[in-house]
Amino acid sequence: MPRLAAMHQERAGWRSRAEQWFEAPGRKLPGGRWLRTSLRTLHLIAVGALYGGHMYGVEAERLVPALAAVLASGGAIVLFEVWQERIWWIQVRGIATFLKLGLVASVSIAWDLRIVLLTLALVIGSVSSHMPGRWRYLSLLHGRVVGSTEKG
Repeated sequence: MPRLAAMHQERAGWRSRAEQWFEAPGRKLPGGRWLRTSLRTLHLIAVGALYGGHMYGVEAERLVPALAAVLASGGAIVLFEVWQERIWWIQVRGIATFLKLGLVASVSIAWDLRIVLLTLALVIGSVSSHMPGRWRYLSLLHGRVVGSTEKG
C-alpha cells in the first residue's frame, strides 16, 4: 500500500508541475492585436483559396501554394498564441487547432473525402473561434478556465 500511495503522490506532483508550467503569466506584444488580425485575415484568404480550389476541382499541383499559405499563416498564428500564453496548447482553442490540422493532413490519404474533411475543419474553426470564452479558454489539464479571457 505505501508503494501505491507514493506512486499517486508522484503523479500528483507531476500534474502540479505541469499545471504550473502552463500557467506561466501571459505576455503582451505591442501591436499584438493588429498582428493577430492580420495573420487571421491572411489565413482566411488562404483557406478560402484552398477550399474553393478543391470545391471546383482545381488540379492538386495548382493548390500547393494555397496549402503552403494555409500552413504558414496557421503556423504563425500558433506561434503567436503560444508566445503569448503557454496554456494555449491544452485549451479547447488549441486542441481545436490540432483537430483542424489533422483533418487537413488527412486529405493526403483520403483524397476522395477531401471536401468533407476540409468542411469539417472549417466548421471546427468557425465554432471554436466564436464559442464563449468559458469554453474556448477551458484547460483540459486543469478542468477549468485558465488564461486570458479578455480576448473572448
